[in-house]
Amino acid sequence: MKLRPDTLAMTATLALLTALGPLSTDMYLPSLPAIAKAFNADTASTQLTLSLFLAGFAVGQIFYGPLSDRYGRKPVLLGGFAIFLVATFLCSFAPSINALTALRFMQALGASGPIVLARAVVRDLYDGPRAAREMSRMGTVMGLVPAIAPIGGGFSQAFFGWEMSFFITFLLGLVLCLIVFFALPETNANKSKQPISVVSIVSGYAALLHHRGYRTYVALSALTYGGLFAFISGSSFVLQKVYGLGAIPYGLAFGGVVLGYIAGTLIAQRIVGKRGLEGTIKVGVICLAAGGLIMQFFVFIGTQSIFEIIMPMALYTCGVGLVMPQSMAGAMQPFPQKAGTASSFLGLVQMTFAAIVGAAVGIGLEKHHMALSLTIAGLGLLAALVFIRTAHWRRV
Repeated sequence: MKLRPDTLAMTATLALLTALGPLSTDMYLPSLPAIAKAFNADTASTQLTLSLFLAGFAVGQIFYGPLSDRYGRKPVLLGGFAIFLVATFLCSFAPSINALTALRFMQALGASGPIVLARAVVRDLYDGPRAAREMSRMGTVMGLVPAIAPIGGGFSQAFFGWEMSFFITFLLGLVLCLIVFFALPETNANKSKQPISVVSIVSGYAALLHHRGYRTYVALSALTYGGLFAFISGSSFVLQKVYGLGAIPYGLAFGGVVLGYIAGTLIAQRIVGKRGLEGTIKVGVICLAAGGLIMQFFVFIGTQSIFEIIMPMALYTCGVGLVMPQSMAGAMQPFPQKAGTASSFLGLVQMTFAAIVGAAVGIGLEKHHMALSLTIAGLGLLAALVFIRTAHWRRV
C-alpha cells in the first residue's frame, strides 16, 4: 500500500525520516562518558564524534538535494539509507575513538539524505501555511524520538554497554528503509533536465543566496539549531559530571527537555494559520532568548540544581519547535522547482554551523561548565536580533 498525502501515515513516515539524525545522536548520548573511558579519550576528543557527525551531515547535504531534483526523491533516498546502515552497523565494532569518529562521519553522510529529502517531499506535496503546518506536525512526531531515544540509550548503556545503542539504531533504520522502499511514492513530478555537475550545484546554491528572504530564514534556522546542538553535545558531560546524574536519569532529564520542543510544535500548529510564519517565529525567538538568559542567570548564581539547566532549556526547545519548522517552510516557499536544492543548502549551513558550535562547546567545557549556558544564551539572543533586524527582507 502506497502512502498518500494528507494522511497520518505519510506525516509519520516523513517525520521519522527527519528523526534519523537525532536518533543517531540521542541514542548514544548517555554513553558518551563511558565511550571516553573505554577509549581513554578526553572530553574534546569524544565531542568530535558529535561534531564530525554534524560535519558529515553538512557534506552529505551538498549533493542529496540537487541529485533528487534531477533523478527523483526515492532512489536518492534509498542510496542514503544504504550508506547509513553500513556505517551504523560498523560503529558497534569501532576499535578506537578515531575509528568511531570516522564511522560517525560516514553515518552522517547517509543520514543527511532522509532529512533533506523529507523536507523536499513536503514542498512537493504542500504549499504556504499548509507546508508550515505539515512541518510542525512532523516536528511533533519527530520530537518523540529524541524524547525516547536517550532513555532507551540510558538503559542499553546500563545493561549492555555503549555498543548496543548503535545496533538498536541500525535495526530501527533498517525498518524505516523497508517502509520507504515499499510504501513511499515518488513525489518529484517535475524533475530537472539540467545535468548534475559541480558547476550546476554551485550555481544553484548561488541563485538561492540572491534571495534575501531565503538567507534570513536559513540564518534563523541555523542559529536556533546551533543552541539546541550546544545542549545535545554538552549536556551529557555537564549533567553527568557536574550535577552527578547517572546514565538513566540523564536520559530521563533529556527526554524532559524534548517535551518543550514537542510543546512548541503543537503550539505552532494551532497558531500558524492565524499568525502566519512571521507571527509564529516571533513567539519562538522570544522563547529562545528567554530560555537562554534564564539558564545563564541560574548557572551564574549557582543553585546547584539540575533544574537550572533543564527548565530553561525546555523553554528554549519550545522556541525551537516554533521557529525551525516555520523557517524551513519559509526558506523553501519561493523555490518549488528547486525544493531539494533549497533544502540541501539550508541543511548545509545549519549543520556546518552546529558542528562549529559543538566543537567550541567541547573546548569550552574543558575549562568551565558555564560554557554551555553562555553559548545557548548568546545564540538565543542573536536569533531574536536577526529576526528583528531583517523583517523587511523576509517580505521580499
